[in-house]
Amino acid sequence: MPRIVRLILASIPVLILVSGTALAMDHHALNGTWRLIPTRSEFNGEPMIQSGTLTIGYRDRNIYISHNYVFDGRNVTVSYQTSLDGQVNSYIREGKAYKTKAKWEGDELKVTSTQGDLTTVEHYRLNPDGTLAVTMERPDHPTVTLLFERE
Repeated sequence: MPRIVRLILASIPVLILVSGTALAMDHHALNGTWRLIPTRSEFNGEPMIQSGTLTIGYRDRNIYISHNYVFDGRNVTVSYQTSLDGQVNSYIREGKAYKTKAKWEGDELKVTSTQGDLTTVEHYRLNPDGTLAVTMERPDHPTVTLLFERE
């Protein structure tokens, strides 16, 4: 086998590995509007969400996240914007003070939000099937995992 053919064949696995790593690290893949799949989500005894959307906008190290859910027939919207520099960002919504901090941990976006003594940690990650999993952790509550599909 000619040397050039051996060189090309030997480099194919490296190219596949590098391109796969580059795709896995594309944090902009979370951008867009996502629709909740309630039947595939794990509520673990928490109130069931009948429907909902999640909108994510990531640009220039800033991220905008908006949750819009329907609980027991009531529409609840929560939105916030934060930078991804790991610094705490403070804001006031409906007269209440909130603090958020966001950072990437590998391919997972971790957002920590605090209001008073209550801290919520959300983990956002893309699954191999293209769905978005959002895991929410709060003290004294079971962990909830919501599954979304791209709209």
